[in-house]
Amino acid sequence: MATRVLIADDSEFMRNLLREILEGEFEIVGEAENGVEAVNMYDEHGPDLVMMDIVMPIRDGIEATTEILEENPEATVIMCTSVGQEEKMKAAIKAGAEGYITKPFQKPNVLDAIGSAV
Repeated sequence: MATRVLIADDSEFMRNLLREILEGEFEIVGEAENGVEAVNMYDEHGPDLVMMDIVMPIRDGIEATTEILEENPEATVIMCTSVGQEEKMKAAIKAGAEGYITKPFQKPNVLDAIGSAV
């Protein structure tokens, strides 16, 4: 059975890019545009993995990760970040993220990060 993935990113372009990379090997169960949607979709779908952008409106990826992991300690979250966000990355790992990938996404890096986390 395919690993079920939730994609959370406020950029439609980035969501599409991740979907293209993951489709075929993974089942995409939902796409969230902000941290509030990400938490709600996690509760609704119970995915095996969340690809979580750090910088999103309403609630950012770090807050959403913290909230998901408080209720679901077994959750696996990989943070998606832009170059130069080292401080935010440290906060994300502290919040419980299993790993991270840096934009622009390259398929091998994404699959390596998932392989390490899942």
